[in-house]
Amino acid sequence: MPKQKTDDLVALIRSLTRAEKRHFRLFVKRNQSSEDILFLQLFDFLEKRGEYEEDIILKKIPEVKKSQLSNLKAHLYKQLLTSLRLLSTKNANDIQIREMVDYARVLYNKGLYRQALDMLEKAKGRAKLGNYHALALEILEFEKHIEGQYITRSIEGRADSLAAETLELTRIIEQTHSFSNLALQLYGLYLKVGYVRNEKDAQEVKEFFYAKLPKTDYKNLDFMGKVYYNQAHMWYYHMNQEFAACYRYAQRWVDLFERESDMLELHTPLYLKGLHNLLSTLYNMLHYKRYAEVFDNLMSFPERFDMADDNNIEGLYFLFKYIHAIQKHFIEGTFSEGIALIPELMEIIDNDQYNWDHHRILVFYYRIACLYFGSGDNDNAITYLNLIINQKNPDYRGDIQVFARILNLIAHFEMGNAQLVEYQVKSVYRFLSKMEDIGAVTEKYSGFCGAFHACGNKNSAMSSSPCVKNCSNWRRIPLSADPSYIWISFPGWKAKSKIDRCRM
Repeated sequence: MPKQKTDDLVALIRSLTRAEKRHFRLFVKRNQSSEDILFLQLFDFLEKRGEYEEDIILKKIPEVKKSQLSNLKAHLYKQLLTSLRLLSTKNANDIQIREMVDYARVLYNKGLYRQALDMLEKAKGRAKLGNYHALALEILEFEKHIEGQYITRSIEGRADSLAAETLELTRIIEQTHSFSNLALQLYGLYLKVGYVRNEKDAQEVKEFFYAKLPKTDYKNLDFMGKVYYNQAHMWYYHMNQEFAACYRYAQRWVDLFERESDMLELHTPLYLKGLHNLLSTLYNMLHYKRYAEVFDNLMSFPERFDMADDNNIEGLYFLFKYIHAIQKHFIEGTFSEGIALIPELMEIIDNDQYNWDHHRILVFYYRIACLYFGSGDNDNAITYLNLIINQKNPDYRGDIQVFARILNLIAHFEMGNAQLVEYQVKSVYRFLSKMEDIGAVTEKYSGFCGAFHACGNKNSAMSSSPCVKNCSNWRRIPLSADPSYIWISFPGWKAKSKIDRCRM
């Protein structure tokens, strides 16, 4: 088994809960004739060690030959997935539906066409209720296949009914996919460039959005179509920093789920993402009262939903919990209190407990750096900023790359590192000059660099007019980046009268 597949096997074992491990062992023993099962021994080894060490495996399990390991790992991976699928059948509605389709296939293969059709009809009904329309269409195609072979007196009416169903499902799926594709493309664009920075950016995003926006009446969309409709519009207005409009669509997204509890149970990750985006919008609007209400709703989520058997939902919950818990401290200005969140958050990140993507982790580093900066701990702020700055081949969120460097410069200035500040000024300016689409930042930053040169080191008079003027200009960069990032960089830059003149 190649290294990637080996890593996948280890990651899968690490993700198992205690109940899942117990179920797997019982599953293996129940389905195998031999008590001495080699792949179970391999499982026990990897579960205890937490990593793949081939030499030690061959010593600990002498029955296993080196030539057998590749097939043994592949077999173990497959058996683990089979066990997890059986366990998930109890709770996962879509897996239950697919199981019914599997039963229908078995009945069809036995020539029991009527029974197969009855099973498919039940499965299709459940799929439609859960808004699994692609799955319902798959079931429908199987029904048509059987009906074409199992001739009955009602075939004429049945054929028309199935054809009409197919057309309706195809229409729904096409609409839903159009909006989900648009939402995903906008999110991908946001990850790459962040917020629009100028009129040219705004026009390009506008043309992109409206060129791909389906001409569909919102009222005619099904539940999932409405979710993705709101999601796509939310991302469009978010990128343009039109937060009032963004709030409207984020709230509609959440309202859809809270009005239909069945959908909330079936599509919980989408509900959590809706809450997250609603909170992000309220944060950008500095609407603290409403932010606190929605945050309380998020924090009560574990009381309303059992996350024990769903690592995906649990991972999403903790991701959004820490994002908004930190941002709540930003709003309140309680930076020092927020430091308490960092050890438990970093434990999750270091252990890769929920397989968070690299972009999320990068943004967490920035937020942690801002917590330390706001609390006056410049050393730790710089440590986390360097984790961003030293990224090899950063290909997303150019705005975060920029502001990490600027905040790093300010932190060094605060520490009185005169020589480093001089170097950082030149380094950051070089970085900005290489960025093709960040002209507004570069222009304003030129003045900011001038302020530092005018002020000299930390012992110089920050109250001089060039310094005050240029700091103020820099703080008001239009459409340059997430306004929250600009805002959170400054509450901690205070205390001294020379700094107070540059406060927000």
